[in-house]
Amino acid sequence: MRKSLVALTLLVAACGGVAMPTRPPEPVSPPAAHPPPAPATAPARWRITGRGAEHEIEGFADQVSVLPGERFRLRVSTTAPRYTVRVFRMGARPVQVWRSGELEGVRQAPPRTIEGMVTAAHWKPSLQVETDGWREGAYLVRLDASTGGQRYVPITLRSASVRGRVVLVNAVTTWQAYNLWGGRSLYEGPGGFADRSRKVTFDRPYDTSGARLFLDFEKDAFAVAERSGVPLAYLTSLDLRPGALDGARAVVSLGHDEYWSPGMRAAVTRARDDGANLAFLGANAVYWRIGLYGRMVMCDKETRCPLWRASQPESALVGQQYDCFPAEAAYVVRRPGHWIFEGTTGRRFPGLAGVETDKVAPGSPRGVQVLARSPLDCGGRPTYSTSTYYTTPRGAGVFATGTMRWVCGMRGRRCGHGVTGAAAAFTRRATRNVLTRFAAGPAGREPG
Repeated sequence: MRKSLVALTLLVAACGGVAMPTRPPEPVSPPAAHPPPAPATAPARWRITGRGAEHEIEGFADQVSVLPGERFRLRVSTTAPRYTVRVFRMGARPVQVWRSGELEGVRQAPPRTIEGMVTAAHWKPSLQVETDGWREGAYLVRLDASTGGQRYVPITLRSASVRGRVVLVNAVTTWQAYNLWGGRSLYEGPGGFADRSRKVTFDRPYDTSGARLFLDFEKDAFAVAERSGVPLAYLTSLDLRPGALDGARAVVSLGHDEYWSPGMRAAVTRARDDGANLAFLGANAVYWRIGLYGRMVMCDKETRCPLWRASQPESALVGQQYDCFPAEAAYVVRRPGHWIFEGTTGRRFPGLAGVETDKVAPGSPRGVQVLARSPLDCGGRPTYSTSTYYTTPRGAGVFATGTMRWVCGMRGRRCGHGVTGAAAAFTRRATRNVLTRFAAGPAGREPG
């Protein structure tokens, strides 16, 4: 991503020893300030209807992901006298799975800035949530203040085993890189880019709605994947450790997956080399080479966080690499007969190439196929975006859309940018084709 605040604003519109703060001693469990939760399984009105004032209500979870049956704690701050909590499982049919009773509102202490990093690790636990009986998947916790303000807290119920399944990965390291809560992110601080954080922590709420990047770049892909009927597993980027992907049929990187640690890349590369298929449903993936230290992401964008292409170009894994921002162009299919496009209609889709795009590069694997080639103007520089597919000696197939608007395109006209309903039908069908073929095993061993 570009360094300037202008770039960050446009993107939002488009849809060795490192010091770490330590939390103060905590009780084993937070106060039981609510009656037993009442589960629910009916279709739910999960959307926020009003965020309210800036700090009217906000919070974060002490875990990014948990296994089904495990518990997590919420730290909530609100100016309201009371609030309630509801939890929704997202997917093809969002469902409310839990709700609290009415809780007493508490305004937590102001955030602290430690070595340029904003943290709320000192906030006291507000309540503990049990996940007994919950399915694996992506969840949104909704905080509802009695004064009307609402915010989300994302949590993933990760899979204990991914064997034989297609793995959807929440790009939480990228979520945190762009998180401006408390006035600082990896892009910006009170004094602009030069005053940005060099490290950010998950011990703070997310900005805006609390789930901006999940809603913009991931939610619709989860819905398409669950409707496809393929066996799915769920992880976050923090869960990509050695062995985490053993036996996976495929791994899916979603719409905006920019910040990768060496451990993350090693886990995905090993999976591919063992025959797992990969799908990159966005652009600008595997761009910054970050450090992970527990719940902290380190990336100074100078000496300790180089671009991956400086040593191991992302194209060697993805099949292509980041090329342009901001991009606005029609997506143009080049090989309509390829199995990925089977059953689709149309060859040109306005607005679908953007707001960041990739293209094939010298580091792309031998034999990479260009499935789509979309001419565009990148700030006066003529270039193009590509969708690519390649296979490995072990039979893995790797598909990359080359456009950050692929998942947004699944919403059709609601995506904006001139995207049409035809693009929604196209992206959904192509994605379903990829998931179905990839779920069957190494796609490179199949004809087509």
